[in-house]
Amino acid sequence: MARAAQRPGSAAYVLHSHDWSESSLILDLFTRDHGRVVAVAKGAKRPYSQLRPVLMPFQRLTLGFGVKRSEDAEVWLLRQAEWAGGSAWPGGAALLPGFYLNELLLRLMVRHDPHPALFDAYAQTLQAMGDPSLLQAALRAFELTLLRQLGHLPQMSVETVGARPVIAGRAYELHSELGVREAQWVGEPSAGPVVLDGQVLMDIEQALSLNTTIPTLMAACMPALSELKALLRTLIHYHLGSQTLRTRQLMMELQQP
Repeated sequence: MARAAQRPGSAAYVLHSHDWSESSLILDLFTRDHGRVVAVAKGAKRPYSQLRPVLMPFQRLTLGFGVKRSEDAEVWLLRQAEWAGGSAWPGGAALLPGFYLNELLLRLMVRHDPHPALFDAYAQTLQAMGDPSLLQAALRAFELTLLRQLGHLPQMSVETVGARPVIAGRAYELHSELGVREAQWVGEPSAGPVVLDGQVLMDIEQALSLNTTIPTLMAACMPALSELKALLRTLIHYHLGSQTLRTRQLMMELQQP
């Protein structure tokens, strides 16, 4: 008979949930101490369940886990969940972009690989997204942090091939395979690839290297939000492979007249 065991609790967010039996849920969780975890919340759909009003996306939780030492140990057992405080997430225009962040984490993170700095960046990004004027900067800052934390973003202050320092005032590309390189196109900017000024790259690298807060990285992104959006979209698509982000597709459809 399998013996019950306890796992340490953790701060966490619900990324996604779906039904498991008539009364329970399967949860994809982003925890600060354990990384991405899949857990079952038994009885969470019952009207009187204490878990039911708590297990919502975009609110910080404190979770406690139990697990059976068996072949099913990859799916953890959620024993308790409590709201960790803080103001309610405003949602609104940030709701779909919030689910976009969740989908990025689900698609790009492997299970049980802790990234405390990324968890903290996610929490700060949700807070920043409450201001509509900061939404795009918050998204770009989180995308950069996610790619760096997962090892998908090269050093931005040097050319990847040759390690020559990036120079302010010169134009650079961020290539999916070749990394940072000086722009190869000479001509009208609208006719060539998307490029970034060397100063923007250096400012972004400084913010990333110092492990500063999301607001600091947002400030570094501000001068080139549209360029970064196009470049990071390409880079993320490259690392997703053939997978298509459903939230991105939905956002594009909603923008169509």
